[in-house]
Amino acid sequence: MTSAMDSPVFRIDYARAAESYARHRGVHPGVVRDLIERGQVGPETRVLDVGCGTGNYASALAAATGCRVSGVDPSAAMLDRAADATAWESLQQASAESLPFPDAAFDLVMSTDVIHHVGDRDAYFAEAARVLRPGGQVVTVTDSHDDIMRRRPLSSHFPETVPIELARYPAVPQLLAEMARAGFSDCRTVEVSFTYDLADSQPYRDRAYSSLLLIDDDAFQQGLARMESDLARGPLPCISLYTLLWGTIPRI
Repeated sequence: MTSAMDSPVFRIDYARAAESYARHRGVHPGVVRDLIERGQVGPETRVLDVGCGTGNYASALAAATGCRVSGVDPSAAMLDRAADATAWESLQQASAESLPFPDAAFDLVMSTDVIHHVGDRDAYFAEAARVLRPGGQVVTVTDSHDDIMRRRPLSSHFPETVPIELARYPAVPQLLAEMARAGFSDCRTVEVSFTYDLADSQPYRDRAYSSLLLIDDDAFQQGLARMESDLARGPLPCISLYTLLWGTIPRI
């Protein structure tokens, strides 16, 4: 049986999306704060950013802590954008399921808004466990199903994104079970939120969020019209939410 994820509607050309991502996609301050604090990131910490995209999170971590960052992404276009984002120890084109690093090479393996793109999550979590030192941590930054329902303006102004996102994002309990199956202990979740005022629709007009690439053009244009009508009356109150799933490799 073919799953919803096999449908062409979920296929995104990230070579074309790289430019708008680089221009518009920033970091979530709550995510960066939790990565630093819970990940105990400092100058000697070796961090692997899986699905690093344009390198915005790796850059923010390195700038704040001086940590040593490596990145992998399957998209050459994303890696081109990431190349100058920070002083990478290593930046390679590779999949999450086959990480090109030796055993016990990292203190922290992170992925941010990536896990719903990974075809074989069991293989990825096994690889993350392999490249982490004993006591090292993995963190999966994702959208829970509750996050998807509550985020604004994506869900409020483009409601057609909601069923698509619920279909393509794995549920948090499922991810926690997969992490535990790969050998991670102390698996836990942290929820972060960030409120802000949106004054410019350009990131949405440029479809800098992948969910906007997955709805039909009529739905997109209607949502954009709603947004710009609201913006004509003043800045739009927004909320960005993420859920971080943490796990630890047991010490020997």
